[in-house]
Amino acid sequence: MSPKNSKSNNDDQEHSPYPVITMTLKEYFQNIEGTGILSTADSAGSVNAAVYSKPHVLDDRTVAFVMRQRLTHHNLQSNPFAAYLFLENAPGHRGLRLHLKKLKEETDPAVIEPFRMRQLSPEEERKKGPVYLVLFTVVKVLPLTGSGEAKAGS
Repeated sequence: MSPKNSKSNNDDQEHSPYPVITMTLKEYFQNIEGTGILSTADSAGSVNAAVYSKPHVLDDRTVAFVMRQRLTHHNLQSNPFAAYLFLENAPGHRGLRLHLKKLKEETDPAVIEPFRMRQLSPEEERKKGPVYLVLFTVVKVLPLTGSGEAKAGS
């Protein structure tokens, strides 16, 4: 399954080698299990890839990730572009690739808290360092394999 395509011409979808797109990004990530990789590069082009949970989908054009002050966060300070690869827990090679551009980041714990998946003690929190909520614009949505492009949106 893939998120909804903004294209309205059903004839084009019927002749496409890619599946008919039937879900929004929010529905997709709420219903499909899998593994995600967030890739970034610094200003010199040195690439990093890290395992990340599914994004928090704010709307079909905006996603967010909670992150620590690690290499991924560091790279985003000098290069706002990232790619998120999501491999479905399903037979074959199914999933999505999201091309992202950083919008902003939040450092206010009150804003970040509702997005946190697990709670740590204050001592553990201090040891692990600062937490950020990084928001991205979804620039492009692609299937996991192939070049068939599906614009994010309804």
